[in-house]
Amino acid sequence: MPYVVALSGGIASGKSTIADLFAKLGVPIIDADIIARQVVQPGSYAFNQIVKHFSQEILLANGELDRSQLREIIFNNEHERLWLNNLLHPIIQQETQTQIAMQSKIYLIWVVPLLIENNLHTWADRVLIIDTSFSLQLERLVKRDNISESLAKKMIQSQVSLKKRLSYADDIIVNDGNLLSLTTQVNLLHQQYLNSFKSKI
Repeated sequence: MPYVVALSGGIASGKSTIADLFAKLGVPIIDADIIARQVVQPGSYAFNQIVKHFSQEILLANGELDRSQLREIIFNNEHERLWLNNLLHPIIQQETQTQIAMQSKIYLIWVVPLLIENNLHTWADRVLIIDTSFSLQLERLVKRDNISESLAKKMIQSQVSLKKRLSYADDIIVNDGNLLSLTTQVNLLHQQYLNSFKSKI
């Protein structure tokens, strides 16, 4: 089994960008968001449960989930957000562990947005947290998802605070929007992980 480095940060903090930088160094990436999309494909158990709960109104004309509508619902209703999380969390985690077991490199990056919220840090050998400002998160999220600032604020505030997230960190990457700085930080951590994990083999 490879060593698992859990990469987490608030929404729109730069998780995908940082994961891509690790991938360029040959590090396997397992992304909980990608798995989350895979497990709700039409016909899957999770898909059927979501449609049963929210009705056919939650579907697009092509039969797939209307993610924009679902996002509006869950970030404006705590009960519905918890219901969906409780449904998907165990399914995503089971698939994650299956994918981790298939890897043969020394270590991998496991991208987990809700690492702290779902108490998943105990599944990782190290926790890598992204430190980025609220204002930068807000700006990116509004632009990326083409949503209102009000909804973006609700989405950010639905997650744990940066202070709490950082308290779980073994390592921290500061993302201030500078790609060169990010690349340097990733390269240094990559060497640190290789050296550290090789010594434990």
